[in-house]
Amino acid sequence: MKAFIIIGAINAFLAVALGAFGAHGLEDKLEPKYLDIWKTGVTYQMFHALGILAIGILAGYIQQGSSLITWSGWLMFIGIIFFSGSLYVLSVTKIGILGAITPIGGVAFLAAWILVVVAAVKHL
Repeated sequence: MKAFIIIGAINAFLAVALGAFGAHGLEDKLEPKYLDIWKTGVTYQMFHALGILAIGILAGYIQQGSSLITWSGWLMFIGIIFFSGSLYVLSVTKIGILGAITPIGGVAFLAAWILVVVAAVKHL
């Protein structure tokens, strides 16, 4: 599906840009703990950007199970917003309560990968 290829590519671009910003722009401004949190957000964003790209490609191969694949792509995108997004904001604001949002994104990631497995077992 074209939309997931675009969303995945944009998120991969953003992960590279945010990683570079963290390494060069925030290096002297954040404590190591918060810089590590930033890096975790970047890492998960990139992995799931690639996952969304794969979903875009898989959507072209799986006709009957396309709703499982479509849901998986959207859950990965939601996961990036909640997981990585909350870690970015936590890093720069140091508002600890934002860490409570992060697991929502983690659950979205897990559900997305389960849907990929189910779609593969059923339709590939």
